[in-house]
Amino acid sequence: MLRRRAVVVHRRTELDELLDRHGTRGQAEFFLRSRGRTLDDVQSRHDAVAAARAAVVAALPGDWARTDVERADLPRFLVAPEDVVVVVGQDGLVANVAKYLRGQPVVGVDPEPGVNAGVLVRHSVDAAAALLRGLDGPVPAGTTAPDRTALLPVDALTTVRADLDDGQHLTALNEVFVGHPSHQSARYTLRCAAGSERQSSSGLLVATGTGATGWWASLAHDRGGRAAPGRADDRLGWFVREAWPSPGTGVRLTEGTVEAGDAVELTVASDRLVVFGDGIEDDRLDAAWGQRVTVRCGAEPLRLVRP
Repeated sequence: MLRRRAVVVHRRTELDELLDRHGTRGQAEFFLRSRGRTLDDVQSRHDAVAAARAAVVAALPGDWARTDVERADLPRFLVAPEDVVVVVGQDGLVANVAKYLRGQPVVGVDPEPGVNAGVLVRHSVDAAAALLRGLDGPVPAGTTAPDRTALLPVDALTTVRADLDDGQHLTALNEVFVGHPSHQSARYTLRCAAGSERQSSSGLLVATGTGATGWWASLAHDRGGRAAPGRADDRLGWFVREAWPSPGTGVRLTEGTVEAGDAVELTVASDRLVVFGDGIEDDRLDAAWGQRVTVRCGAEPLRLVRP
C-alpha cells in the first residue's frame, strides 16, 4: 500500500506580508497606526492561523508523510494521487487549490470562525483534528475499503474548464472569465446552444454552482435574479457583461446555461483576450485573434470532505 501524505496548504498572513514590506515589527506597527489599526489585531489573526495549522499537523496519523505548501507555490507543486489535501484558511484558498487536483479529497479548515463564510472551509479546527485522528488505524470490519481515507464522506463539486484550440487549458472551481486584459471592449463571436452572434462586451463569465454565490450572483441580481445551478450539478451558468449593440455586434445572446456535454465557445476577434479562473489573473491563458476558447464543465469535480 502506498504511504499516505497530508498536503497542508496555507497562505501567508497579513502579518507575514507586513514584515516583508516594512522589515521590522516597529515599522509595521507605525504603518498600521497611520491607518487607524493596531498590530495586536493583525497578530491575533496570525496566531489563530498558526494555532490551527499546528493542531491539524498534530492530529495527522503517525505513519503519514507531511508537506506544507504556501498558496504561491501551488503552481510548482505536484499533488500525488494518494495525497489528502488539508487547506487551512479562507474559502478562496480551497478554490485556488482545486485547479491542481485530480480527485484527491480536500479537508477545508476554518481558523477564524465568523470571519470566513465557511462555504468551502467547512470544518472547525477541533472537528478537523478529530476527523484526521480518525483516519489512523485499520478500516472497520465488514468494509472493502483499502484504508480509512476511502470512507471519507465527500461532496463532488462541479468545476469549469476552459480550453484553447492550441491545447492550453485551465480549470476553476468558481468561474472562468474571458475578456480584454484592459478596460477595452472584448470582440469575439459567441456560439452556444441557442445560436451564434458577433459581440463587443466587457467579457464573458461562466460560473459553477459554487461560484454562483460570488461574481455570478452580482450579475444575476442586476438582471432581476436568475436560478443558479447547484454546487454538484453538471451545469454552468453564463453571462455576457455589458454587451454593446452596434451595426456589427448584437446583444441577443447575453446569458444562458451550459448543460453536461455542451459548451459555450468564443472565437477571438481582438488582438488578444485573457482567460483566467477564480479571479487569479496572474495565472491566465492568452488567446490571440482567431483562436477559439471553449468553456464546459470540468472532467474532475472537487472532492470536498463533508463535516
